[in-house]
Amino acid sequence: MSSLDLNQIILIVVVVAAALAFDFINGFHDAANSIATVVSTQVLTPFRAVLWAAFFNVIAFALFKLHVAGTIGKGIIDPGVVDVAVIIGALGGAIAWNLLTWWWGLPSSSSHALVGGLIGAGVSKAGLGILGWQKIGSTAAFIFLSPLIGYVASSLLAITGSWVFRKSTPGRVDKWFRRLQLVSSALLSVNHGGNDAQKTMGIIAVLLYSQGLLGEDFHTAGRIPTWIVLSCYLAIGLGTMVGGWRIVKTMGMRLTKLRPFTGFCAETGGSLAIFIATSLGIPVSTTHTITGAIVGVGTVSNPGRVRWGVASRILWAWIFTIPVSAAIAAVTYFVARAFGV
Repeated sequence: MSSLDLNQIILIVVVVAAALAFDFINGFHDAANSIATVVSTQVLTPFRAVLWAAFFNVIAFALFKLHVAGTIGKGIIDPGVVDVAVIIGALGGAIAWNLLTWWWGLPSSSSHALVGGLIGAGVSKAGLGILGWQKIGSTAAFIFLSPLIGYVASSLLAITGSWVFRKSTPGRVDKWFRRLQLVSSALLSVNHGGNDAQKTMGIIAVLLYSQGLLGEDFHTAGRIPTWIVLSCYLAIGLGTMVGGWRIVKTMGMRLTKLRPFTGFCAETGGSLAIFIATSLGIPVSTTHTITGAIVGVGTVSNPGRVRWGVASRILWAWIFTIPVSAAIAAVTYFVARAFGV
């Protein structure tokens, strides 16, 4: 156990609070992932939708192992080079990018912003040799794989459902899928909480480990104290309750027109992709996944109704997420060092 003076303890507390603030912003920014479809189809009012999503964000605590937290804490950069300044840099890059894309109304990835932040701050301190290329490679691959899986899964569900219910009236189909969309929205929110909240857990855990405040259980087995786990799930749930309405509008209303049936297919297809990634310990973007799923059902329903211009703007935001957040993180790291952190 390290012997820390009062100033160091205060600084660690402040940085942990900043990490939880990032988690809150993550929920705020990514609320659209969970509620855009259910709001745009008018299955739930916006207020009820965010309460519904936040509840299932937190319920994920009881359902998922902490594979993603281990990837963020130990897989992106060498935990041995992590110090308070590196974490400040990583959080600075991720928070800045999240707020910028929220202001622009673009559904970018909080996950990749945090990965970019870790890369930028870590490389600024110790060079390229500290990067975990295998985990970075799998994370980068899922920039393209997660929307593709969401697209394919939701398209297949839409095609299959259209055939199964071909003899039913639109009114009857809408009646059934208004109920089923509550289930699919809950599944998406559970998977969102299970993947995204774990990223902040990894950040807090590796910070405390670097200061000698966590035992070797974290380094060898990836064990994270329960108070960290609960705090992160609650923070992302509270953020979701606030809701990023600019992005909800883009996701649920500007990409394509959704009905309860297509909303159900998009949410279920997106949930499947996120569940696979979370099980593999990959910090996948829930934003990328549900965007791909919405475009998938829109393409099946009527390709002409998909606003490809909006989709292309979103794609460019995805491409720039990691490099821009890494650049901001590098600057933030050097500023922190200049102030003696």
